[in-house]
Amino acid sequence: MSQLNYSPDSKYLGRYADILINFALNQGAGLKPSEVVLIKVPDVAKPLAWHLQKKVLESGGHPILRLIPTGGFDRAFFEQANSNQLNFFPKKYLKAEADLINHQISIIADVDPYELQSVEPQKIMQRSQIVKPYRDWLTKKELQKKFSWTIALWGTPAKANIVGLSLPNYWQQIIQACWLDNDEPVIKWQEIKNQQKALKKCLNDLEIENIHLESDDADLKIKIGANRQWLGGDGNNIPSFEVFTSPDWRFTSGWIKFNQPLYRQGNVVKNIALTFKKGRVVKFSATKGKQFLEQMLQVPNGDKLGEFSLTDARMSRITHTMAEILYDENISNNTHVALGTAFKECYRGDKTKLTNQDWKKLGFNDSAVHTDLISTANRKVTATLTNGQEKVIYENGRFTIWNP
Repeated sequence: MSQLNYSPDSKYLGRYADILINFALNQGAGLKPSEVVLIKVPDVAKPLAWHLQKKVLESGGHPILRLIPTGGFDRAFFEQANSNQLNFFPKKYLKAEADLINHQISIIADVDPYELQSVEPQKIMQRSQIVKPYRDWLTKKELQKKFSWTIALWGTPAKANIVGLSLPNYWQQIIQACWLDNDEPVIKWQEIKNQQKALKKCLNDLEIENIHLESDDADLKIKIGANRQWLGGDGNNIPSFEVFTSPDWRFTSGWIKFNQPLYRQGNVVKNIALTFKKGRVVKFSATKGKQFLEQMLQVPNGDKLGEFSLTDARMSRITHTMAEILYDENISNNTHVALGTAFKECYRGDKTKLTNQDWKKLGFNDSAVHTDLISTANRKVTATLTNGQEKVIYENGRFTIWNP
């Protein structure tokens, strides 16, 4: 079988679907009977779509299957749409969909990772802002525990070629990372969730006030902020080995570089460097894709921090870069930050009672973008606790406060 027609064994796809349906949804608890699941799958990943629909039906849920055409449709839209069409937002349709669904599964399958490279970055960012209300409706439901989502990857020849792997070997990384080589992968992911739960408890019990990230390519200070908690392991991404929080963006200062490329919306940005002052990016550079980075930073609040994340090398099974944020942000020995919108789930208290003004007062950033920037450099993370004590919590790719 040629690499173009390669697909993993059906048993792996069945296990993949089992994880996504019976673990990842409902924050790691799995699908409940009669819940509605929107399944968004690119057409090249149709074999996985078949297994996903099957698992939803077996679990008593209601699948809404949406096959997304590949082969230049997105590029054609941006090239052919006029301003009125670019700004069109089908409010009634999308509001009805947001009200209906309980869960969403999104499969990434880039047949041409550079499809949008010729499109003006401003158009892409503009479109992101137009559809933001739909994401806001789903976020509100998520905070009410009425909606959950998960994302997973389908291997394509183009992505495998970027990172120098054959398609079967690229898929082997997916199989390994997601524990598809385990006869009971759902049980394995429940074990990983329990490990991450113990790690999060260690972090949350410390009551961290500030973070200082240090290495040869970084000297960054981050204020965690009031009533924050560390999250991770709840099924939103498969795989996910990170723990993260959303800091108070207003007090970020210093500089940081990223040794992993950013692959985003058909563009690649390499060797990104950022300097923060009073919470905002005041200086930036990149050896490739600088124009795209600039447009991203110009999106309202796209120049502010929305996430700080760490991955423990002892937990991750990803051993090779994958040219995909979902995997590269979870590779072992990984520190990353995200520019743009924050995760409101990182608030410790009752999230449903806070107004937009309350979120602003707490320093939770809100934006139409959320872009993860990744580095695998060895870094030391020192926490200043609320009692004034300083404590090294992460070094050489491992948490120093936790033993699995």
